[in-house]
Amino acid sequence: MTRLSVNINKIATLRNARGGNVPDVLKAALDCQRFGAQGITVHPRPDERHIRYQDVLDLKPLISTEFNIEGYPSESFIQLVTSVVPEQVTLVPDAHDAVTSNAGWNTVRYQNFLKQVVDRFQKKGIRVSIFIDANPEMIRHAASIGADRIELYTEPYASQYPENPEEAIKPFIEAAEAASALNLGLNAGHDLNLHNLEYFSRNIPGLLEVSIGHALISDALYFGLENTIMMYRSKLQWTVV
Repeated sequence: MTRLSVNINKIATLRNARGGNVPDVLKAALDCQRFGAQGITVHPRPDERHIRYQDVLDLKPLISTEFNIEGYPSESFIQLVTSVVPEQVTLVPDAHDAVTSNAGWNTVRYQNFLKQVVDRFQKKGIRVSIFIDANPEMIRHAASIGADRIELYTEPYASQYPENPEEAIKPFIEAAEAASALNLGLNAGHDLNLHNLEYFSRNIPGLLEVSIGHALISDALYFGLENTIMMYRSKLQWTVV
């Protein structure tokens, strides 16, 4: 069964827009877990425009499911993650001023760099996932780097899904098969939502985890956080007939 990890960055964005501690990011994480989230994801950026480094430190003792920290592996990020020791770290190639993640790693070009980073995290017992496009060549090099998992960047799927779901999913099925052949665990994330999530999860073999933030938090404005988490969970709990 595919696990749902809720990215709470957008809750921190709302808090930071006004200052103070409303909404309370720590309480939101606890509530997400209580409402059925099987993991909590955060993505601290250097400018701390949403999740702050202190949030990450404060969240660690509260997370009873899986804690997944995403980010570009700068030295400050590496030091934060190795001090917190979450269950998983997801490496993304974002520039410091990126609005959101918009591409996966070129694991050929950055092979040596990533190999060193992966080794540092794994020595602390942290599972390492590499954010990557649905490209079998890049997936093969992710395996040679020593990653435990990959996270497929799903924005291209989400963009094409409304017009042609079958074509949209094809490269992701191929990517999943390539990952399986290399014994890589498979995660996915970016622009997955209530409309496209079930089709994706039904068709992607071996999908272990999805990380969803923007769409889920936006839906919670209309449906409530508890109800929304259960709605997303239902999209991942289909039964083969």
